[in-house]
Amino acid sequence: MSDCTSLELPFPHRRSPHQARAAAHHRLWLERHSRLAACTGELTYEHWDVAELASICYPECGAEELGLAADLLGFYFLFDDQFDTELGQHPSEVARICDRLTSVLHGAQPAAGSPAELAFADIWRRSRQAMPARWLARASYNWEWYFASHPAESAGRTFAELPDREGYMVLRRGTAAMETLFDMIERLGRFEIPPTVFHHPVLRQLRQLAADIPSFSNDVRSYPLEAPRGDVYNLVLIVQQERSCSAEEACAVVLGEAQLMVDRFAELRQQLPTAYHQLELDHEQRGAAQRYADGLAAWLAGYLRWEGHTGRYRVS
Repeated sequence: MSDCTSLELPFPHRRSPHQARAAAHHRLWLERHSRLAACTGELTYEHWDVAELASICYPECGAEELGLAADLLGFYFLFDDQFDTELGQHPSEVARICDRLTSVLHGAQPAAGSPAELAFADIWRRSRQAMPARWLARASYNWEWYFASHPAESAGRTFAELPDREGYMVLRRGTAAMETLFDMIERLGRFEIPPTVFHHPVLRQLRQLAADIPSFSNDVRSYPLEAPRGDVYNLVLIVQQERSCSAEEACAVVLGEAQLMVDRFAELRQQLPTAYHQLELDHEQRGAAQRYADGLAAWLAGYLRWEGHTGRYRVS
């Protein structure tokens, strides 16, 4: 519905020098967790360019960490796609699966017969290594939020009830899993952002914008795939209803809103030095805060670049 120049960012994407190594690592991970990818053809998966997405979204991390990022992204895609099948029409079954994953998150052993539990247990074990208690508490909450959002999405698909915009935003922010991806900025970089700046209004706004912009753009990209199968949690559908307009007009509106958010993101980045000064952060604290903010920008630039080229959202 749109091309790779749909949104204009004032900062470019960057690429990790470890992409090839991460891709090789990810292929081995997929072999170990082949049952998770059983419903996705190997050629189809290759066209998604998951290792490239990791490379341009986390360009500063080391080779081993980039391998973890690729595995994490692969898990998200493969786990989410299982609900695009008949399974996704049964909210109670979706809830059972997601509740089990939440249990694994909080210490339960993964079931040997569950590819999703085994894959997630591996990723969570590697993600939490040497991370402080505050990060673990936040990351656990964000993972639980992600898993717990899927049954409501399934119910919306099953009963074909188009949500209002507020309801859409609440659920989309859960199923998009962006907060878990932003937690990985710290994990992959092996640092921790000070809580005073993490919760500062400027950085909270930056984080929310960095989460919402890809969701808006993705709804436009995935609309041709989602609309025919009855997915109602897509902003293009909601705008169509709000404005009684065509899909093309609704896509333009959604992208226009996303561009305004991009512009606001750029404005807020310029306010960060003032926030650091007002909080009286020392040199080390400023460095950690800036690394996190730069990580948000890298994710945003990398994702939008990847989304415009990946085969994942192409209609065959």
